[in-house]
Amino acid sequence: MNITGLENNDLKLIIFGGKGGVGKSSCAIATALALSVKFKTLLISTDPAHSLSDCLEQPIGFKVTQIIGNENLSAIEVIADEALSNFKKDHLDELKKLLETSTNLDNNDINEMLTLSIPGIDEVMSFKTIIDFIEEGKFEKYVVDTAPTGHALRLMSSPKMLNEWIKVAARMRWKYRYMITSFAGTYHQDEVDALLISLKRTVKRIENILSDRVKCEFIPVCIPEAMSILETMRLLSELESFQISASQIVINNVILSQDCDFCRRRKAGQSKYLLQINESFPGLNKVEIPLFAEEIKGLPALQKLGSSLFGNQDIN
Repeated sequence: MNITGLENNDLKLIIFGGKGGVGKSSCAIATALALSVKFKTLLISTDPAHSLSDCLEQPIGFKVTQIIGNENLSAIEVIADEALSNFKKDHLDELKKLLETSTNLDNNDINEMLTLSIPGIDEVMSFKTIIDFIEEGKFEKYVVDTAPTGHALRLMSSPKMLNEWIKVAARMRWKYRYMITSFAGTYHQDEVDALLISLKRTVKRIENILSDRVKCEFIPVCIPEAMSILETMRLLSELESFQISASQIVINNVILSQDCDFCRRRKAGQSKYLLQINESFPGLNKVEIPLFAEEIKGLPALQKLGSSLFGNQDIN
């Protein structure tokens, strides 16, 4: 079987996830390359240990960079710290006013508070960056390479984390609003309220696209080994709790050759895990990718992987 359905014009966001070392990045990049034949595509890495530059053999970094020799494909490696720094810079006045009107902190304390990170904010800023790109509408497809499972799940849960932060900030503002209304008799929304409303809308936008099976596709990648299968089962179970579903799974590094004793033994060892994958994920389209002799690096190798992922579909 091959990956199907990604050519649907309504599908915007394709996310690859799974255990570390199973080939998520290679599959994401190969998919973006294949899609770029027909669609203007943006490849996004949210993995703190970015590998897009190495795989594509081209410097990427935290800027949208066109891939050399492919006018339809661009890539960016999202650096969460920089995304948070940019957010603080853009909304410094609103954040300072929130703390000034809702706490007893003095200016020094407020300035120090604003230099600190917020638990979970990295994933929030990463996903906000993705949503901002989608809403800009400069590309037709957005392919995301996530970090290993734990980080990917935090990324998927980022709307909930941001929503909790907004609730706390809103409660802080309510006390300020009550005081102003008590003394002035009325209250007019200000820039802090506007920021909180904007962030609330961001939460809804993220939730809406993640739970929309037409607009978003999550593709887990695993290999025929016990640990990878168990982690994939946990990943899909957690995703269901976020109302995110998968319709297909990539099974990477499948051994086909039986030309030597080592190959035959490895192939025999994988057979029970391939059977387990079929039994564990009965409703998913299974896409088996052979173990390549060469390193998946550079456009020719990535295009070869893309051929295995998509077969002879028109997308290629």
